[in-house]
Amino acid sequence: MEAQRDPARQESDPGQTVLGSQREPHQEAKPAPEGEHFVVVFPGHHRSWGDWIARVLESHGHRTTPHRWDPDRERPLEEALRDLQLARGRVVLVISDVFFQLGPRLEADWNEVLRGYVRQNADRFAAVNLTSRELLPATAVLEPVNVSGVDEEEAERRLLRRLGLVHRRTRSLAAGGSRYPNDPPAVWGVVPGRNRRFTGRDTLLTELHQRLMDAEPGNGVCTLAGLAGIGKTQIAIEYAHRFAPDYDIVWWVNCDQRNIQRDAFGALAPELDIHVNEVGERVRAVRRALRRNEPSGRWLIIFDGWAEPEEAATYLPQGGAGHVLITSRNRSWNRITEVTGVEAFRRIESTSYLLRGAPHITPEEADQVAGEFQDLPLQLAQATAWLGQEGMAVPEYLRMVRGVGLTRMETASMPDDYPHSSLTSWSILLNKLRGSEPRTVELLSLCAAFAPGRIPLGLARGIPAAELPENLRWLSTDRAAWARALDSLVNYSVLTREMRPPLRGEGRRGPSVDDDQSVDSVHMHHVVHGVIGDLTRDRRDEYREIVHRLLVEADPGAPNDSRQWGRYAEILPHLLASAAPASQERRVHKMLLNCLRYCYASGEYTQGAELAESLRAEWESFMAADAPTLMALTTLQGNLLRFAGRFHEARHLDGARLERLRELPAAGEEILMEATSCLAADLRMLGQYDEALELQEEVVEVCGRLYGAEEWTSLLAQHNLAVGLRLLGRYEDAYTTDLEIFRKREQVLGVRHPSTLSSGNACARDLRLMGRYQEALARQELGMRLHVQVLGAQHPHTLMAQHSLLLCRRRAGAPHQDLATAMATLLERQEQVHGRGHYSTLALLTDYGNFLREHGSLDEARALLTEAEDGYRALLGPAHPLPTGMQSNAGLVLQAEGNRGGALNMFEQALAGLTALLGPDHPATLGCALNTSGGRNLSEALDDACELSADTARRARVSLGEDHPLTLAAMIANAADLRALRRREEAAAIEEDALERFTRSLGAQHSHTLAARRRTRPYWDFEPYLG
Repeated sequence: MEAQRDPARQESDPGQTVLGSQREPHQEAKPAPEGEHFVVVFPGHHRSWGDWIARVLESHGHRTTPHRWDPDRERPLEEALRDLQLARGRVVLVISDVFFQLGPRLEADWNEVLRGYVRQNADRFAAVNLTSRELLPATAVLEPVNVSGVDEEEAERRLLRRLGLVHRRTRSLAAGGSRYPNDPPAVWGVVPGRNRRFTGRDTLLTELHQRLMDAEPGNGVCTLAGLAGIGKTQIAIEYAHRFAPDYDIVWWVNCDQRNIQRDAFGALAPELDIHVNEVGERVRAVRRALRRNEPSGRWLIIFDGWAEPEEAATYLPQGGAGHVLITSRNRSWNRITEVTGVEAFRRIESTSYLLRGAPHITPEEADQVAGEFQDLPLQLAQATAWLGQEGMAVPEYLRMVRGVGLTRMETASMPDDYPHSSLTSWSILLNKLRGSEPRTVELLSLCAAFAPGRIPLGLARGIPAAELPENLRWLSTDRAAWARALDSLVNYSVLTREMRPPLRGEGRRGPSVDDDQSVDSVHMHHVVHGVIGDLTRDRRDEYREIVHRLLVEADPGAPNDSRQWGRYAEILPHLLASAAPASQERRVHKMLLNCLRYCYASGEYTQGAELAESLRAEWESFMAADAPTLMALTTLQGNLLRFAGRFHEARHLDGARLERLRELPAAGEEILMEATSCLAADLRMLGQYDEALELQEEVVEVCGRLYGAEEWTSLLAQHNLAVGLRLLGRYEDAYTTDLEIFRKREQVLGVRHPSTLSSGNACARDLRLMGRYQEALARQELGMRLHVQVLGAQHPHTLMAQHSLLLCRRRAGAPHQDLATAMATLLERQEQVHGRGHYSTLALLTDYGNFLREHGSLDEARALLTEAEDGYRALLGPAHPLPTGMQSNAGLVLQAEGNRGGALNMFEQALAGLTALLGPDHPATLGCALNTSGGRNLSEALDDACELSADTARRARVSLGEDHPLTLAAMIANAADLRALRRREEAAAIEEDALERFTRSLGAQHSHTLAARRRTRPYWDFEPYLG
C-alpha cells in the first residue's frame, strides 16, 4: 500500500522556537493512562530515523513531536537545547557524527553544554546513536543506545529499554508506512553514494517530499531546475538516501546521452522480474510495470540531467502510485511537470558548508569566501576541499584566487555567470598537484581526455602496461597509486565516484556509503571538465591516445545486437571529445565504424550522420580515395544520411564514389556492387524509379553469382529489388519476391531478426496495396508485436510498422474513433523520434490528414496536408512523384469544401504531373485519374469524365487486376458517369459487375462495398511512399 504523508504528522520548523503539534497515537487504539510524550529531535540527514523512532513510540501508546533540528550557528547552543524542553516530556536526540556537525559548532561548545546544561537535566534527555564511529566523550551523559547495524526488532527493544518503557504495542508498527531505516529498498539502482558533506537544503527537500507524497497517483513528478553547478544532482542524491525507507524501488537514470538514458532505464527490467532481451521492449515493459505498480507502488525513479522534455512520454510512466524526480537546466519542463527552482546556497548554508570542511577558518572568513564565489555550490565544494586539505589561511587563499590567473579569453569553458576567481582557483589547485602529486595530475589529465559526465575510468586498468607510455604504466600495475590518486581527486571535489550501471541480470540492492571497491567509473561536472581540459591541454594528445585504446577495448564488436547497444551508448559520447576520428590506428577505425553501425541499427540516424561527417573530414586527409575503410565509411554514411532524410547529400556521396570506382581498373566486383546498391537506394528515394531498378537488377545478378541466392547480402539485394518493383506499382511482382525473401530469412536468420521483420512489413504492405486488406492486417499485427519486442516501441522501424498497421486497419474498416486516437498518438511519437520535417513524419501527416478529411475535420485536414506537401517539396524538390501526387489530396479537401473549380485544377495538375513522371498506368496515376474524373463530373464536363473513368478502369484492370479495389472503384465511377449521360443500361451492367466483385473480394459490409451500393462517388487517397 502506498504510504501517504499524514498532515497531522508535520515536522516542526527547525528555525522556530515553538515546537510543532503533537503526534497522536493511531485512533484505533487509545493510549494507556501512563502514556508519555516525547520530542524526537533529528537532523534532516536522519529524517527516516526520527520518523521510525516516533512510530515505534506511538505504536506503544505514547505521543510524539518529531522535530527537525538545525539551530542557527549564532544562537547559543544551550539556548537551543532549552527550547527543545518547552514541551512536556523527554527529548530523544537522534545522534551521529552528522548531528554534532550541525551549525557547525566547535567540539568545545558541545562538550561544554553536554557537561553542563545537559548533565543537569539528564532526566529530560535521551539519545539514540546511529553510528559505530567514535563520538565526543561528553556524549556519555546522554547514555545513548546504539542501533547501528541491528535489525528492527532489536533496535525497538533497545530503544524501549533505554527509555524505561514497557513493551505493550497497541498497533502494528507497519501501519505508518515507512520501512525500518536499516532495511534497504528491495531494488536500489546504482544511486551515487551519499555526500557526507551535504549541507542545507532541508526546507527544499522537505517540501519536495511533501509535494510528491501529496500528489495524486500518476502526478508524482517533479523537476529540479537550475544553473549548471547549482547542486541539482546532489539534492537528488540526498533525496534518494534520506527518503529511501519510503520506497521499495529506487532507480537512478543517467541522462547524459539519449542512448545511455534508454539503457539505464531499461536495466530496471530484470529487477522487476521482467526478462526480455531487446532494449526497446525493456523500456516499454518497465513503464508498464511502474504504471501498474508491479511489484510495488512505492517506487522512485530519478532522471539526472534530462535536458529536453520532448521524450517524456517514452519514459514517464504516466500513472502508478510512485514518484519521478528529474534534474535539468531546462525550465521548459514546467509544461508537463511541477518544477522546483534550485538557487545558489543561502549565505548561512555556504558558510556552514565551508566551516564543516575547513574547521580552522572563522565564520567571518567563511563569509568572505562565500561572497567571492557568489554562493555557488560547485565552486564552494572546490574551495572547501582546498582550504580543508591544505589548511591554508583564508586571506592567502583569496589573494591567490584574486590574482592574475586565467582570463576568460584563455578559456571558454567557464560559464559567463560564474565569478572570475573560479578560473584561478582551479589553476591553483592544478599547480599544487603538479608539484606534490604528479600521478594525480596524470589521472586527472586522462579524465579530461574523455567527455564530461560519466567516465568509464576503470577501463584503464584493463590495458596491458606494455601498451601504455612508460610514465603511465602505473595505471594498470600500481593499484595503490591508482586508489590514492582517485581519492585525492574526490577529496578535492574534482570528481565524484560512480558505480557502473548494472548489466542485464545484475542489481545493486540497498544504499551504501562504502561502495569504493566496486567503483569503476567517475563523474566529472561539465564545468569542471571544461576548465581542467583547458588547463591540461599541453599533453592532451598523449592522453587521447590512451582513451582511444580504452574505447577499442570497450567495443563489444556486435553493433547489430540490441543487447550490446548499452555498451555503444557509453562509448559514443567520448568519440569526438577524445578526437578519435583523427586517430590513424586501424583498431580505432574498426571501433568507429562499429559505432556507426550501431547508430544505424538502433535508429540514431542524426547522431550517426554527424559522427560520419566528422570521420570523413579526418580520414580523407590521410586515406586514399579507394581505401577499404573509407569505402566502408561511405556506405554507412550514405545509409545514415538517407534514413535521416538527407537524400541529395546521400546521392552526391554515393554517386561520386561509384563514378570514382568505375574509373579504377582494379576495382573489384564486390565493392562496385556495394556502391551500385547504395546509389540505387538514393535514386529510389529521389523518385528515379526506372534507373534505380535497372541498377538494382545488376546488384542482384552480381550478388547471386558471387554469394549464391540465399546468402545474407543476396537476400538484401533482392529485398531492395522488391522495393523498386513496389515503387513502380508492380505489386504482384513485389509480393512474390518479398514472400520468397521472407521465408528464406525466417530459415536463415530467424523470425525475430530485424531483417526478417523488415520482410514481414514488406509483405503486409504489398498485400494492402494489392487490395487484400484482411491478409495484410493479420500479417502486420503479428509483425507489429515482434517489432515492439525486438526493437522497442520508439525504434524508427517500429514506428514505421505501427504506421503501416494503422493503414491496414483503416482499409480493413476499423472503427473511426479508435483510428483517430491511434494516429494522433503515433504522430506525437514520430515527432519525438524524428521531428516534424522528417519524411516518415510527413507520410503520417498525409495519411492522418486524409483520414480527418474523410471524417469531416476539414480545417485540420487542410493544415496537415498543406504542411506535408510543403515539407515534401522542400525535401525532394517539385519534380518528384510525392509532392506532385499530394496535389490530389489537396483537391479532395477543396472538393469537400465545395470549391469544385479549385479541386478540379488540383486534380488535373496531379494527373498531368504523375503521368509525365510515372506513366499513365502507374497505380498512383490511376488514383489521381479517378479523382480527376470525379472533379470533371461535378464540373459538368460529363463526356470528359466518362472517357477518363472508362480509361482508368481499363488501365487498372490490366495493371492491378479485375478485382483490385481501385479497378472496382473506377468501374463504379464510370457507371456514375454513364448514368449522368443517360446511358443507364451500360451503367447498370458495369455497376452490377463491380458490386459483385466488391462483395466477393472485400465482403458485403466493407465500407467500399456499402459506399458503392449507396452510389457514393469513389475517390482515392494518395499515400506517399519513398521505399
